[in-house]
Amino acid sequence: MKTGRFVVFEGLDGSGKTTQMARVQQRLTHMGIGADTTCEPTDGPVGTLIRQILEGRVSMDPRTLAALFAADRTDHLVAPDTGVKALMEKGRTVLCDRYYFSSYAYHAMDMDLEWVMTLNAVNAQILKPDLTLFIDVAPNTCLERIRAGRTHLDLFEKIDILTRVRDNYFAAFERLKDQETVKVVDGNASEDAVEQAIWHGISHMFTKE
Repeated sequence: MKTGRFVVFEGLDGSGKTTQMARVQQRLTHMGIGADTTCEPTDGPVGTLIRQILEGRVSMDPRTLAALFAADRTDHLVAPDTGVKALMEKGRTVLCDRYYFSSYAYHAMDMDLEWVMTLNAVNAQILKPDLTLFIDVAPNTCLERIRAGRTHLDLFEKIDILTRVRDNYFAAFERLKDQETVKVVDGNASEDAVEQAIWHGISHMFTKE
């Protein structure tokens, strides 16, 4: 059986990546291609703790938080039956909302990028994405979208932090340009225009043989 694809959607909070991931899944379904969506942090025990930290309900040292993300990611990959690897081995395409580039971007504000990459090295060894899509939206636009949709902001949802995170994403893309396949999509356009740009960049991966 043909192994499925692994496509990661990255971007700042409020960039629209979750919406666009759902649209890609719908397109694939209409093509008869089995596709599952997933996200990080997960809904597992480690991911649940991470969400509590991000919401400010639990206090945690940044190094510990980075390690928790890496651990949650490993479990996400290798969990029997429901893990990303297991789904792909069944021929399913997996669309993931955030992966290790999120750690490189967010945790590199407090730690050295190389340290964060080392922390996630096992995950990169287990599975690299066939493609990472970065939906690039101006930080102030992202914050406006977040505030319009929610009354509570998470730990990283501040304009100065979002600006630094965006810079860190591009630093990581440059650092790994020879090792990772990354496509940057302008996310400031309409949802339909962004969808078309994304599909133009990934449709070749799903041409039926």
